[in-house]
Order: sequence, then structure tokens, then C-alpha cells
Amino acid sequence: MKTHSQHHHTSVVQRQRGTRRSERLMRRMLPFVASLFLATPLAGPVARSFASAHAPKPRVMVAPLSLLESTARDLYTSLGAEQQGLRFDVFQKALTGYLNLRQTGQVAASQQRLTVVDFDLPSTEKRLWVLDLNAHKILFHTLVAHGHNSGENAADSFSNTDQSNMSSLGFYVTGQEYEGKHGHSLRLQGLDAGFNTNAAARAIVMHGADYVSEAFIKQNGRLGRSLGCPALPLDQYAQIIDAVKGGSCLFLSKSNAGYASKYLNPEAALMALNPSLNISNPAKLKIKIKPARS
Repeated sequence: MKTHSQHHHTSVVQRQRGTRRSERLMRRMLPFVASLFLATPLAGPVARSFASAHAPKPRVMVAPLSLLESTARDLYTSLGAEQQGLRFDVFQKALTGYLNLRQTGQVAASQQRLTVVDFDLPSTEKRLWVLDLNAHKILFHTLVAHGHNSGENAADSFSNTDQSNMSSLGFYVTGQEYEGKHGHSLRLQGLDAGFNTNAAARAIVMHGADYVSEAFIKQNGRLGRSLGCPALPLDQYAQIIDAVKGGSCLFLSKSNAGYASKYLNPEAALMALNPSLNISNPAKLKIKIKPARS
């Protein structure tokens, strides 16, 4: 017959054995329980949190479109465009359209001249820039007139309609020189449907005019106005025409004027950039474009 102490010792041993069996059972069950837990909706965020705390941090990837903005910013700085009054957002739009037109072959493959007009500025300010994107130079920064019915000193109204006597916004490609009623002139082809595609029919061209001068501004408080043409100063128009003739890009800009263009597609502009483009050194930055697709 067992004594009380022997019985107590036996109970302790049995409890210890039972505890060890329970621990072994729990160890065997843990993977199964964990799998059930991880399969529940609530467990998802917890599992991801746990995994992210222990997983190696992924490499930071630069968004593709940031390459376009970075390229535009570096080129803008290299040109010294800000110092000559060209706003970055206008330049970036102009460059995006230029690259789109290069990608589609609508701008000559050899042409790296870009002309920008900012109609947010009044006619009393120099608001036309001719940029050489290859040489990183601003070739011209000068006055330019807007259409008679677009406004007085400020250009606020625009039209694609014949005899509207208004300027037309958007992207153009320059054509050939000719001698017309304004003397030496340059044909323009409008590319933005609904905004400037009637330019040729309206005889919207680049030409010189005596009403585009500092003297006219001093006398009248503004420039004279054209019938819609981007008229230029008489002492510069011939040189400007010679610089931009033959398939270069011209962009006439005005913010908050309802203008929209398929040529402002950043993805298409990005495709036009050469993958080997050096944007780390603005001094060596060149705009080089892949050959246009046939």
C-alpha cells in the first residue's frame, strides 16, 4: 500500500510527463495552426508586416517619367533659359511636344531647333525664344506680335478660323521661305487639330513688321498686331527665319486657354529619348532621338 508521500510523488511525475507530452504535441501542431492563421484575412496585414520587417529593403526604382522631367530640367538649366525669362513649365511642354514630333517623324531628324512663344507675357515683353537643343544655346530672345483680335497688349483669345485675325495656339512645323506681301516670309504648318490646322489656309506665316519694335512700344504702350501671324522685328526676322526654316518645331503657348494636344504625351516623349542620354552632366547633355518608326 502506497503512503501519502509516495502517492504525491507519483502525481507530480505524472503531471510532469503530461506537461512534456502537451509541449511535444504543441510543437507538432504549431505549423498547422500557423498555416490556418496565415490563411485568414486578418492575418494578411500581420504577415506582410512581419515579412517586411525581416525582408531586405527593395532597391529604389526611379519612375520612368522622372527621366523626362530630369532631362528637361537639366537642359533648361544648361540653356540658361530661366535667366532669359522662359518659364520651366512652358519649356517642358515645348520640349515634350518636340520629342513627340521627333518620335513620329513630323520634325526633321536633323532639326534640333525649337522655337517657343509664351503668350502669357504681354506684347511689351520679349516672349519668343529660339533654342538650339544640340548646342545648348538660346539663339534669339525677342519680341513677337499676336493677332489683332486676340487682344490689345495681352493675347487672350485664339482661333483656328479663317479671317478671325487671331493667333492660333499649339505646335507647328516650319516650312520653306518665300517672298510675299510682307517680303521674306516663312510658311508654317499647324499640327494641332481644332487649334491651328488652318494655318496654311489662313496664310499664317513668320514675317517681319515695323510695328514689332521697342520704338512702337514707347509710342503706343504695346506692340502692333498682325492678322494672326507671329510677326517679328525687322532687324531680326531674316536671321530667325534662316535659323528655323525647313522642318523645325514652333510652339505657341497660353495657359488656361483650353488648349490640349496629343503631342503633350510624356510616354511618347520618353520613347524618343536616347537611352544613353547623359543627364548627369548638363554640359555634355545632348538631345539625341531614335530614328523615326516607319
